[in-house]
Order: sequence, then structure tokens, then C-alpha cells
Amino acid sequence: MIFGFGIAGFWFALFVISFLRDRRVLRNGVYLVLTLFFAGIGTIFALESVNETAARWLVVVVLVLIPVTVFVLAVALIANGVVMLRREGRRPANLLSLAAGVGIFGFVVVSALLLKTGSPFLGAVRDAIGGVLGYVSFLFVCFLAYAFVYARIRFFRRPDFIVVLGSGLRGRRVPPLLASRLDKAQEVSQQERAKGRAPLLVTSGGQGPGEDVPEADAMADYLIDRGVPAEAVLREDRSTSTFENLTFSDTIMAARKPAYRCLIVTNNFHALRAAFTARKAKVNGQVLGSPTARYFWPNATIREFIAVLVDHKLANGIIIGLILLSAFARLI
Repeated sequence: MIFGFGIAGFWFALFVISFLRDRRVLRNGVYLVLTLFFAGIGTIFALESVNETAARWLVVVVLVLIPVTVFVLAVALIANGVVMLRREGRRPANLLSLAAGVGIFGFVVVSALLLKTGSPFLGAVRDAIGGVLGYVSFLFVCFLAYAFVYARIRFFRRPDFIVVLGSGLRGRRVPPLLASRLDKAQEVSQQERAKGRAPLLVTSGGQGPGEDVPEADAMADYLIDRGVPAEAVLREDRSTSTFENLTFSDTIMAARKPAYRCLIVTNNFHALRAAFTARKAKVNGQVLGSPTARYFWPNATIREFIAVLVDHKLANGIIIGLILLSAFARLI
């Protein structure tokens, strides 16, 4: 019991220290998940000291829930993938949840077949695939857990600017996904104005393929049409990526107030990665997520996670390389 809670306390202390230093780093999620894991072990030991039978049943329930959860998750991802295809089309970016669900079933089937072969090489292949998937799954859980926590943190109460990140237009029309961001930004702006403060809104987005005007202009027009004073809206109309959104917006904000504080608004599935990007761009701000259609969230979250892995490709590449080396080392 002391062992479990003691280690949980160690990881929790690291989480608090890291969180207070900077909320916008993925290692906070790693510390959080390790805290919960060892706290769970401590709970089992504590229960065992009171009722050994109950503790054993709890372990059995957990062990049974793991494969059941994996199966339910795979089915849910496939179902979501089908919905994405019907509503959003067959673009590669819309296939991620479907691919993830099929991949889970595929790994289980392949692992079972490789287990029966008895071949040392195929066994090493199985261990290599399992090790890589285990590592990626652990990071994904950390990403999800911290995304959940980050979305519920209260940020600066007095932002000088509210930056709205663009997400694409349909001609010159603001689609629902982007409208959600703008509505959330206007809501926060109205709350601040009700308290006697007047943060400026920064609409951020350049003109991309299939767009008749820069996103910043369409976004600004959307806000002005809904009652936001035109003089309260600044436009950043050159960016083509989230990093450029934030870098170019930083230039605009710093020119007006060098020691500014801002709140960045995007959709909830994008909030955590946007926070990581804001840190990289050295923007003094936190991120607030706006609502997203439920069917869109799983696929978009997987896409965001993949982008986070790519952003840390060196560290992840080294760790995955060590996993593969360990799996095949026994063949040497």
C-alpha cells in the first residue's frame, strides 16, 4: 500500500511542479497517468489489507475489462469511421478512426497467428509490433488524460487579446466548425466587456485553396455581423498553419502591447496541440476549446495525436528504435 501511494505521490509532485512551470507540455500528461496508475495499485493494496477477497475480485475485474474495453473501442472506432465517410467524404484524413479500429482487430488476429507458428523471427516481429503499439497507446492515453484536464483549467481572467484560429472556408462562407470557434470567442469577449474590460479579437487565417477571401476577413465579417464592434477586431490574413497563425498574431499583439496576455480559441479536439504550438511559438497565452460535433471528435483527436507524435519525432524515433532493437536482439 505504502509502495503504491508513495510512488503515486512522487509522480504527482512532478506533475504539480511541471504544471506550475508550464501547462503546455505533454510530459504533464505522462506524470498524470503514472500518478493514476500507481494510485490504483495503492488502492488495491489498501483494499487487500482490509478484505483480501475483494481485492482479488477487483484485480480480476480490471483484467477482464482491459480486453473488453479494447474490443468495444475497436468497434466504436470502426462505427465512427463509417459515419465520417458518410458525412465528411473519403479523404485520407477522414479514415483515421476506421483505420485505427481495423488495426486493433488486425493486430489481435496477427498476434494469434504468429503465436502458433513457433518461429523465433515471427515471434520477434510480434513482440516488436506489440512493443511499439504499447508505447504509442501509452502516449495516447497520456494525451487524452491531459487534454481532459487541460480543457477544464481556468486561464487568464484578463486577456488583452482573444485570438481565433482559422480552419477553412467554403468559398467565403464560415462553416460550422469555424463558427463554433468564433461564437466561443465572442462569448468570452462579452463576458470580459461585462466586467469592464475590452480585449481585442484577432481573427487569424490566410487564403487557401477553394477560398474566395482570406479566412481572417470572413471571420471578422462574421463577428461584426453579430454585433462585435469593427474597431475591436484585428485581422491576421497571411498564415497557412497553426504555427504561423500564432507567430503572425504574436507580431500584431506585441506591436500594440509588448507584455500582452492572450486567450487562443480553437475547437476542443485541437486545444491541447494548439497549446503546445503556442509554447513553441513563444506566445504568451493559453488555449480554450469550443464545442465540436461528437461524430467528428474521435477522428480529429487521432489526427491531432499523430501530429503531436510527428512534432516529437526525434525522441519518439529513438524510443521506438530501442523497442525494435530489444525485440530482435534475441535473434542475434
